[in-house]
Amino acid sequence: MPTNPVPVYSAANHPNPAPVNRSQPVAFDTVLVANRGEIAVRVIRTLRAMGIRSVAVYSDADADARHVREADVAVRLGPAPARESYLDIDKVVAAAVRTGAQAVHPGYGFLSENAAFAAAAAAAGVVFLGPPARAIEVMGDKITAKNTVAAFDVPVVPGIAEPGLTDAALIAAAADIGYPVLVKPSAGGGGKGMRMVEDPALLPAALVSARREAAAAFGDDTLFLERFVTRPRHIEVQILADRFGTVIHLGERECSLQRRHQKVIEEAPSPLLDAATRARIGAAACNTARSVDYVGAGTVEFIVSADRPDEFFFMEMNTRLQVEHPVTELVTGVDLVECQVRVAAGQKIGAAQHDIRLVGHAVEARVYAEDPGRGFLPTGGTVLALSEPEGQGVRVDSGLRVGSVIGSDYDPMLSKVIAHASDRAGALAKLDRALADTVLLGVTANTEFLRFLLADPDVAAGRLDTGLLDRRVADYTPAPVGDDEFVAAAALHWLRRWPAPGSDPWSIPSGWRLGFPAPTTLRLAAGDLIRHVHFTGTPNAGRVRLDEDTAESTLTVARADEPDTITVTRDGVRANVRVVESGAEIWVATGSGAALLRVVPETSVRGGGDHVGDAEIRSPMPGAVIAVPATSGAPVAAGAPVVVVEAMKMEHTLTAPVAGTVEILVEAGEQVRLDQPLARIVAESETAAAETVASDPRGAEREGLSA
Repeated sequence: MPTNPVPVYSAANHPNPAPVNRSQPVAFDTVLVANRGEIAVRVIRTLRAMGIRSVAVYSDADADARHVREADVAVRLGPAPARESYLDIDKVVAAAVRTGAQAVHPGYGFLSENAAFAAAAAAAGVVFLGPPARAIEVMGDKITAKNTVAAFDVPVVPGIAEPGLTDAALIAAAADIGYPVLVKPSAGGGGKGMRMVEDPALLPAALVSARREAAAAFGDDTLFLERFVTRPRHIEVQILADRFGTVIHLGERECSLQRRHQKVIEEAPSPLLDAATRARIGAAACNTARSVDYVGAGTVEFIVSADRPDEFFFMEMNTRLQVEHPVTELVTGVDLVECQVRVAAGQKIGAAQHDIRLVGHAVEARVYAEDPGRGFLPTGGTVLALSEPEGQGVRVDSGLRVGSVIGSDYDPMLSKVIAHASDRAGALAKLDRALADTVLLGVTANTEFLRFLLADPDVAAGRLDTGLLDRRVADYTPAPVGDDEFVAAAALHWLRRWPAPGSDPWSIPSGWRLGFPAPTTLRLAAGDLIRHVHFTGTPNAGRVRLDEDTAESTLTVARADEPDTITVTRDGVRANVRVVESGAEIWVATGSGAALLRVVPETSVRGGGDHVGDAEIRSPMPGAVIAVPATSGAPVAAGAPVVVVEAMKMEHTLTAPVAGTVEILVEAGEQVRLDQPLARIVAESETAAAETVASDPRGAEREGLSA
């Protein structure tokens, strides 16, 4: 059962009528959810509320996942790679037929905007809970989409959008469009394959990189160009359409807080738009839906200049549910998944546009498995402890449970924390509190960075644009791990090693010795910070000292009633601390997120044998090598790309930290683990010395070198 009991779309005192007749029965008694993670859990929750039997699908990596446990029926698709499981149309459709599902909900990502999947489902007699295949095809091609909506008087961004544009044609057109330009893939979305280019000299390389990433992500490397709107804001409109020609919108969402075109925090309504602009942009979104005879729930995305908020341009239409749909549900009181089911079952939309009113304000934060302190590199691990916030106006859409294994096979988003209040300031404050109450131990996540972002003065004031987050990244520094966290982590380690009564007294880590006590010392590392924690006495009557301080604190340690919690009383101050230990790793909940500490042995006094100046490039995450731009044995300049690793659908280019000669240790296509050596570089000074030895051994000896 769900760990968070908050209803799917609840918000207090909504005046809106439901767009669909919620008391009317639907023709579906079984629906297959063709997705995973938090969106699968969220869809299953609505199906359960509607009395509809749910079918989950899963890969081997997700055999024990939360969505599998919560569904009524679960079907294995295949191995972990998405192309062999979640992206295999034949397997998904066969699972629907085998389980008697009359409809399939695609969620978002994977097959959600795949026209072939919609057609295959229809051919098998299974209703696709999405728009007609033609709408998916037209809006899935950004070039065709722009031309289609322009015919319905929807404003589009100036640029060039034609099928089959070569790099040469794009480069020539960029001069007429004017820099900066935005390179965009015709297929797909989510920022993959997108590049903003300000310098004409950098456009050719950007096109090569964009094509490669677009081909890998979407199987299509077609590109087009748009003028880059200065100080852009990303605003999207939620629409709902039925099979009888009715189209309404449910207000807009502000999605300008993005990192590398990936949304991080979203809200509804936008703090930028006035009532008149809201009506105009909503009408444009409805016209966009009409241009393709849209049916179901969809989102039309616009770009708006912060300098000219009354001017907006069509970007694209997402023919599916959006990740950020909960903020719309909270300000309208509408369950969009229920609407998808009922419209697909042939039900009419009963509400008119004037019936829809936005109540209060909602803000959503995406919790990712990534480390903001290390350049937002993807992380992974096993969820060892979990506590998700609850309360009035707080909603969590999550795919997590204790024991969940977070790997590198899929998108790094773990959950979404959403807050609703009567005004924007109240919603921001409630979201910050909810993130502070989020405890996730075992996997490094971005919750501390999310709170840093919410505290930003421009965010608080609503002065947003799509570049704000990237500009603020340089100002972010993870909070240092404090004394209390080090003491709590060491105390758990100490407590767990306390032997049972009657054990050999010499095995008791109390520090007792003839003469003066010898403390039990634990050496812990939190990143680059290493500290020593010294214990004497017993857990009921102990003393603790940090590092080489002479002052000691009195200490008692006990297990609390709550799971993964110990009670630490230090100098009379008592605190319940969430802390778990797994091997040499100890995770501790902090006021801003979580801290990972490692038990490390004392360093050796022997000198190392590495050559000064040499460098080794290691993989910063588990993933796959997708390109090796450097050639083994060739010289490289500092900062030159050496290896490109893909993890969780994102490319990471690893560059040479020093100039020298490179030795490549991996091949394209190879799977690599965290910290695996990928390449070695003999620094330039060492290379020059070797050449000197080869040409003049006696001169090398004079310089103190050895041939």
